[in-house]
Amino acid sequence: MKRFLLGAVAALGLAGGAAAQVPASLPAGPKVTVVAVTQPLPTQPQYTRVDIPILREQVGQRSGGRIEVQLSTHAERNLSGTELVRLVRSGQADIAAATLTTLSGDVPILDGVDLAGLAPEIGVARRIAEAMLPVVNRDLERFGARLMVIYPFPAQVVFCRQPFASLSELRGRKVRTFGNSLVDFFTAWGAQPVSIGFPEVYSALERGVVDCAITGTGSGVAARWPEVTTHVSNLPVSWALAGYMVNVAWWNRLDPQVRSFIEAALREVNDKQWELGAAATRDGLDCAIGNAAACRIHTLAARPMTEVPATEADRAAVREILEKTVLPGFVRRCGARCGEVFNQVIAPIVGVRAGG
Repeated sequence: MKRFLLGAVAALGLAGGAAAQVPASLPAGPKVTVVAVTQPLPTQPQYTRVDIPILREQVGQRSGGRIEVQLSTHAERNLSGTELVRLVRSGQADIAAATLTTLSGDVPILDGVDLAGLAPEIGVARRIAEAMLPVVNRDLERFGARLMVIYPFPAQVVFCRQPFASLSELRGRKVRTFGNSLVDFFTAWGAQPVSIGFPEVYSALERGVVDCAITGTGSGVAARWPEVTTHVSNLPVSWALAGYMVNVAWWNRLDPQVRSFIEAALREVNDKQWELGAAATRDGLDCAIGNAAACRIHTLAARPMTEVPATEADRAAVREILEKTVLPGFVRRCGARCGEVFNQVIAPIVGVRAGG
């Protein structure tokens, strides 16, 4: 866990250094109404602690009421998340946020930003995200959308119904996954990946349809998984990186001062989401294991779980699986150009190259 904490500190340092803030004022002018659809659920801290205070409240106050953000979640709009590129492209939303895995159906290269096993620490995940942002936008802008920032959810970790001391002990177990690279990752461990929508995972764990499931540390606690699981790994497998995107045509039509104002607001949102991603990762684990003194963001589990520390053998195996299975699988699905982009942009950060 020491490595993770060092990465978290590094990420917080990056966020603090940016010092982005919503501007204190905006010159008078015509009112601008912004339709924004961001997080999956209205109860998530990414929504309650970041989006609402900055996008809904501060933007309106600091713009003197000139900009009004009509903010809602996927659930409130009855969306699964897969429709968001089309929602933005059609102009039904000006700004939308979704995980890159969800958006990769339309833009496959997005999957390469958050491959399973790619970023063992959140600081590495942020460096990759910032380096890849202009690259992925070249593809995304063909759909009339542009990612403004990329941010994380808490570390994606494994929850299981029965004890385990290493990821190698998942062999033969049925593991709920999402996204192609996680399927490749857990298959390489000898597990049986199962695709189940997040709302149905609790009952699947309860009934034994799956033995284990992966999600963010805090997300699992919020969904009451400690009621139906006993052990949780603290090894980050991925970060469920997500992004806020805008409709390019709408963005280009905005008054330049309004555009700069909203851009600054999104930079502040980005910094706060990275800070939250780091803090919420450890907080989710502390809440899951019953550490009341350190459980400040999520809800304390009524039935404490056992935390499974990452082993050096597991860390080494994760890197090997990334190199030999996950990365080749991504290039096979996405094409040779994606491998070239990975080697030019991501390989210098992580020290692993596509194609050897």
